[in-house]
Order: sequence, then structure tokens, then C-alpha cells
Amino acid sequence: MPEAAPLTSSLEVLKSTIDRRLVRFILRKLSGRCSKDEKSRLEVALELYTGVRDKACWTCTHIVAPIVRWAVSRGGKAFGVSDEQLKERFKDVYWRRGLVNVIRGIAKFGVRKPFTPGAPFLVVWNYTQMCNLRCKHCYASAGKPHPNELNTEEAKNVVKELADTGVTIIAFSGGEPLIRKDFFEVAQLAHDYGIFTAVATNGTLITEEVAKKLKDIGIGYVQISLDGATPETHDSFRGLKGVYEKVIRAIKNCVKQEVFVEVATTATKLTYKEIPEVIELCERLGVNWWMMYNFVPTGRGRFIIENDLSPEEREELLRFLWERLRSGKRMQVLSTAPQFARVALQMERVYGKGDEEIIVPTHFYNPRLRGQLINLSEFIGGCGAGRFYCAIDPDGTITPCVFFPLPVGNIKVDDFEELWETCEVFEHLRNRDLLKGNCGRCEYRYVCGGCRARAYGYFRDYLAPDPGCINNRDLWEKLKLADVASH
Repeated sequence: MPEAAPLTSSLEVLKSTIDRRLVRFILRKLSGRCSKDEKSRLEVALELYTGVRDKACWTCTHIVAPIVRWAVSRGGKAFGVSDEQLKERFKDVYWRRGLVNVIRGIAKFGVRKPFTPGAPFLVVWNYTQMCNLRCKHCYASAGKPHPNELNTEEAKNVVKELADTGVTIIAFSGGEPLIRKDFFEVAQLAHDYGIFTAVATNGTLITEEVAKKLKDIGIGYVQISLDGATPETHDSFRGLKGVYEKVIRAIKNCVKQEVFVEVATTATKLTYKEIPEVIELCERLGVNWWMMYNFVPTGRGRFIIENDLSPEEREELLRFLWERLRSGKRMQVLSTAPQFARVALQMERVYGKGDEEIIVPTHFYNPRLRGQLINLSEFIGGCGAGRFYCAIDPDGTITPCVFFPLPVGNIKVDDFEELWETCEVFEHLRNRDLLKGNCGRCEYRYVCGGCRARAYGYFRDYLAPDPGCINNRDLWEKLKLADVASH
């Protein structure tokens, strides 16, 4: 990470140049689709800027491209990044789509804290409710197909709408997405639109042939669930014997095909003590990333509230993960628990040297930040529900997150882009100053903010405090007492 001006100065540059009403108006007007190209004018302009193409229509070449070149250059200078570095990075189609999303976010919403892109960076699509397992914690209560599941043509229309809106990543989930016979066809279409594609799977169906097919259609990321270091733990959690061995086989098959693999483990009292062993197993298998999923009481998972980690157990586990991150080992560890960033910053205050890059974990990756740029984490960190990502159910219902079953619309009848801009629930989730209790007062609310799905799952109030945080342990004690009383 290059040296940068203090963040306050950087943001002043952005606000005084890009985040101005006139500039935002112009950028928004120019962010539409080129009449002579299937791409947005902003994306065409970035291709001209990076040298990926040398010709475009008159409007893109002579009007849009100079404005975009100026805006990108100003943003780069604000954070100490040269034009040459920017051009090299944004030769990658996915990075270009991401940058278009950032520019459109500034055009639509301004330079906010935390930042909101012009479209979700990630849409997690529960592609089917069908599943061949019966996992204890399943948020979707998966098994049988949804009676109103989108058909193939409807699914293709969804892909086109998400592409037109500017979505950067589609993660196919479920249920078990590989059960649907049209999965490969629809995932290939998303890849062809320039969307980064991923799949979240239980791994039982990934033979060598399937792994090769995933590679061939451009799947960039496969997330495979593994909830224990032993067959006994994993199979018990997943509801079927023999699953563990199939998962190990799936991981090996994907690694052999050089598909990026993330292993996901849901942390509950049933599994968390084996997490160090799971991580070491994944390291030996050649896994790229390991993700600790925060347990959320929803779907079939509601009945194991008593098996959720206590705030102390979660804190201990997150500190362990931070120590592993700092060890410099090859495999990255991440967590959907927003508290991970708060723990990292607190640990750095106590144990850090104060003059080196530090890791500020987010849901998507672990950026290394230095100096005043560390505060950039307040713009990108914390719960991303309704802000960085949202979810689509098998019937097209749109929710803020797969673990957050609050319908806000339906992709079949609602304009997705308009919903992203105007949905009141999304707007509430983007404003950390609306949070209640300790979450709203916490100095780390912009890098964390608590898990809004857990707040909704426990209290049916998405602005309530997250009871999994050590700062909210009094709420956790009340929940435990209420749970005991109910039984």
C-alpha cells in the first residue's frame, strides 16, 4: 500500500472535486449504457483509460472518457496511487466493474461513511431451495424445491438485470445450487456479462468432472462448507453420514483444477473448539481462504439458539483469528462477524508497533492499511447488509442478506436499481448513527456496527444491538434467561 496523505485531506480532495453536486450530476447522467455497446459508458471510458480498447463512439471518447480520467486521477492522487498503478490494476474486467460501481456510488450517494456503491458489489442468490442435506443451522430450511422457484428463462432475466444495474459479483447459493440442471448455463451467462461468479456449496456433488466444469465456465470462487475437523462432528452437523469424506474430496478436486477455494465453517458451541484443527486441515489441503460464519438464528437455525457462542467465546475466537492473521501464514482467515475489525484494531493498539501496516478485516478481504489510511476502514468495513450486498431468494424475493429474511421487494416485479437507491430498509442499514444501544454509541460502529441479521433474528429489530458482542453481554444474559424460562 503506497504512502498516502492523511485521510482527512484525502476525503477533502474527494469532497471538493468528485463529491460536488454538479460533478455527481454529470457522472450520473453519463453512467447509462452506450447505444453502440452492450456496456455502460463509464466502463467503456475506463477501457479507453487503461488502453484495453482504443476506439469507442464519439460521446464515450470525447465526453465521458475525459471526465472519468479526471475523476479517477483525482481519486488516485488523494490516496497516493499513480495513474500507472491505476491503469495496470483496472485492466482487469472485474476491477473495472468494481470501479464503475464506486463512481456510480459517489454519483448517487456521495462520499458516505460507510460507503455505499451504485449497485451491490455482491448479490447472494439462493438459486434453489432444493438440497440433499438437512443441516441443523440452515438459514433457508432447505430440502424441497420452492413452489415458486424461478425457471431458467426468469433466471436469465435476473442475470441480465443484475448486469445492467452494475452488480460486480453473483454468488450462487441455496439450498444446493449444483442440484439445478440449469446452474451451469445460467452461471456461464453471468460470466459472459463480465460478472465475477462464485458458488457456495456443501461440496457433496463436486466430482473431478464437476470441478473441471466449474473452472471451464469461469467460476472464480468456490465456497465449500466444512463444520468440523472430524467426520463425526461434520456429519452430525450436516445431518447425513459420509458427508465429511465427500467434502474433503470436493476440496481436493477444486484445488487440483486451480479453482479458488474458500472453506466456510459456522461457529457454534458444537463446532468452535475444532476450528483451529479445521484451519490447519485447510492449510494442508491447499485452500486459499477460510471463513468463519457467524451463527444467525434464522431458518432451521432458530432452534439452536442455546448453541450460539457467548460473547466471551466469540471474542476469544476472533482474537485467535487475529493472531493467525498476524502470523503471516499463506491461507487467509476471514469472518462474517463484524466485530473482527474492532478486535483487530484493539489488539493492534495493545500489541502493534504503531509504525507498520495493520490488517483491518472485512467480510470480503483483509486489507493492509498504514497510517491515517487506517481510518479508510470506516468507509468499507462493518456489516454490509443492504449496503455492499443483498440477497435474492429462489422465488425472486429480495432481502438485505441471506441470513436476514425481511422481504423488501421481488426481482420479477421491482426495478432492482431503483430499489437499491430508494429502499427505506436499506437506507436505515446504511446509517450507523441510527443504531440503538451500545452499537449506536460505540467508537467502532463504522468499522463494525454489529451484525444486523443477528439483531433482527434475536429481536425482530434490525437496528437493535448485536447480542454477540462483548459490549452487549448484558443483553446476552437476558436472552439466556428468557430461553431457559421458555423451556
